[in-house]
Amino acid sequence: MIFDKLTEKTIEMQNPTAVGLDTAFEYLPDDLRAGVSDFAGAASAIWQFNKKIIDSVYDIVPAVKVQIAYYEQYGGAGLETFIKTLRYAKEKGLIVITDAKRNDIGATASRYSAAFLGETEIGEKKAQAFPSDILTVNGYLGTDGIAPFTEDCKKYDKGVFVLVKTSNPSSGELQNLKLADGRTVYECMGDMVERWGEGTVGEYGYSAVGAVVGATHPEEAAVLRKRLPHTFFLIPGYGAQGGNAEMLKCCFHKGGMGGIVNNSRGILCAYKKKGGAYYEAARQACLEMKADLLSVLGEICAK
Repeated sequence: MIFDKLTEKTIEMQNPTAVGLDTAFEYLPDDLRAGVSDFAGAASAIWQFNKKIIDSVYDIVPAVKVQIAYYEQYGGAGLETFIKTLRYAKEKGLIVITDAKRNDIGATASRYSAAFLGETEIGEKKAQAFPSDILTVNGYLGTDGIAPFTEDCKKYDKGVFVLVKTSNPSSGELQNLKLADGRTVYECMGDMVERWGEGTVGEYGYSAVGAVVGATHPEEAAVLRKRLPHTFFLIPGYGAQGGNAEMLKCCFHKGGMGGIVNNSRGILCAYKKKGGAYYEAARQACLEMKADLLSVLGEICAK
């Protein structure tokens, strides 16, 4: 099961970090941006940047999270770089999380799932368009919008992270509203996630249906951690969004289990503060983040 694999890599590396390859052209150093004036040039430069980042961190972090919007803005050339980034990360042994927040109903949801988690049939052949291990999805449409994804999770040994309590400041406008039964919207969504994962729980106690729970809302995260014993968390908000290691400690079970913390700009743009080669600065930022997380989580181990 995919979250068993992610857990094992996290324990092996003692590092619950996902490097967010949310790579914008303006993040790149001057030499990579020089002379570029079109989508093709920008996409090529981003690919060179991503490849060096992956080469520099694959042996110290278990996963990357690749946000598709950063590639879509460069058109077809950007999507080609997106695909190359996914494939290369997988070749280097990383768990690949695609951040696309897909959802729809029925047949359309199944097409989204085929693109990122399953396979698309073309004649007698099948292929995966965007090779990913885990996909972020939006559960707002309810069970029939999630079912095609969970079916492919079982069939292809993949996973999803459902938006539950997001890291943005205004998330509470909807997610913290009270329902008639006394639960908040985020608690209700969390309960649905736990239910959607039934029947897929792996060796370490986590199902194939995870939750996105922001580090910037520790009180809500603590509620969810107690409420969702079989749910693995993707934890955004560390670093540039204001989250720190102490705030996100409540997202984990004992032994530092059950979560992966994303950091994008803090790693990709580390060279702007540290100086030197961008890929060396990125590696150092990953090691510093690892030390910071372990300072509050302690040794990551199954207990």
